[in-house]
Amino acid sequence: MSESVAQHAEEFDGPTGPIRRARPEPEATAAQSDPVQQTLTRLVEQVGDLSRVIARQAATIERLTDDAKARAQQDRAGADLPMIVELFALHNDAAACASTAESDRERDGFAAIATRVERLLAGRGALLVAPRPDDAFDPRTMEASAVAPTADPAADRTVDAVIQPGLSVADRSIRPASVVVRRHRDAD
Repeated sequence: MSESVAQHAEEFDGPTGPIRRARPEPEATAAQSDPVQQTLTRLVEQVGDLSRVIARQAATIERLTDDAKARAQQDRAGADLPMIVELFALHNDAAACASTAESDRERDGFAAIATRVERLLAGRGALLVAPRPDDAFDPRTMEASAVAPTADPAADRTVDAVIQPGLSVADRSIRPASVVVRRHRDAD
């Protein structure tokens, strides 16, 4: 028998006999019998366990806080929606008055009101949808109120003019922008 096989053979009584434990090292016996060392070992394990629990709890608290903030923002946007729609109407009225004003002084005054209302809308999470001419038509935020023919195929389905801006809140279209859309038709 080789030396390692002989060394391990002492551990067994035979195929049906009980297993004998190898003799512990003298240092291991001293460490296990020292009650202070055992207590320190348990404390280190408990501190490690507690730190993992605290880390999980901190992550859970952070996630719950983020969820509560998102819910509060959605609730606030939902509660403000009637006011936002009224502010949007006021903005449109002020813009219409500015465009039809007879004097520069009136035009500047109505334009200032429209700008201020636009800031109020932005502060409440609303966004004015005011596409520029030549922007691509987006059916999610725009409504084609009229169609203008075009000979240019590259201008097909682009905005020709804005009749009235739209309104969206939290990536949801509340009022689509009313636009004139170019449509390419082949000459027959």
